[in-house]
Amino acid sequence: MLTTILLLVVALLVLLTFLGAFFTIQTAHAGIVQRLGKFARIANPGLNFKIPYLETLVHTLSLQVQQLDVKVETKTKDNVFVQIPISVQYRVAPDKIYDAFYKLSDPIKQIESFVYNVILGHVPKMTLDQTFEQQAQIAVDVEQSLDGSMKEFGYSIVKALITDIVPDNKVKSAMNDINAAAREREATVSRAETEKMLLVKKAEAEAESKRLQGEGIANQRKAIVDGLRDSITKFSEAVHGASAQDAMALVLMTQYFDMMKEVAGTNRSSTIMMPHTPNALTDLFAQFRNAIITGELAAGAHAEGNRPPPPRQV
Repeated sequence: MLTTILLLVVALLVLLTFLGAFFTIQTAHAGIVQRLGKFARIANPGLNFKIPYLETLVHTLSLQVQQLDVKVETKTKDNVFVQIPISVQYRVAPDKIYDAFYKLSDPIKQIESFVYNVILGHVPKMTLDQTFEQQAQIAVDVEQSLDGSMKEFGYSIVKALITDIVPDNKVKSAMNDINAAAREREATVSRAETEKMLLVKKAEAEAESKRLQGEGIANQRKAIVDGLRDSITKFSEAVHGASAQDAMALVLMTQYFDMMKEVAGTNRSSTIMMPHTPNALTDLFAQFRNAIITGELAAGAHAEGNRPPPPRQV
């Protein structure tokens, strides 16, 4: 009975040992196998075998592209503090798996240190505007510097991306105010140019209107003159002995009475016709004065006629 139990225990140990000698590695990964604490080999993806109790799978490295986000705070040349988020995409070089595992104890911290070193060596030499303008170049410098430094440790830098540059909130607010003022200035200039164009077009339209109106008046006066000339010619031919002056006086008198008739043709007219020349005003004043004197004389004569006779003296 005891022998049977021992055989079963031995068989179980042999089975577990046999099963423990096999292991699998996932795709895009690599395994580090050590023999008695010393590096033995690199296990490739798939089913692998190790010597039981002598070899150990100590670690599995991913060969996929990984991303590390680093946020660096620094000061620009014009004394503006900014935060620069950087995304570093890296991977383990397939031919340097040994270096990637044994040369660096903490590759993440190492990459962060190199990122800080590159950023602090570039941004403090630039102003804030230059930092925004050369954002892509800074990312290229970070990528090249990191790739050159991390190759000896078995890491390859795929890409370094600066996703944003974040200045202090007060600086950001001031920049927004400057941009808003600049845009408002451009809008004001544009509105002024538009108003200027409208005024020029309006002035050109008014000038054209005045020109056409002047041509119309000139043509009207020409037609009037032509008509008067024909009328005077016909009047002189029809009335023997009449001169051109007589015909002109007749025409002017006719137009005068036509005008008087038109003014008096409405019952709501409030127009008073008065002479307007200096001589005519003098004559009008003389007529008013004579009328007043005549009225006073008439009134005096009427009063004298109504006065009772004086009493007779005895």
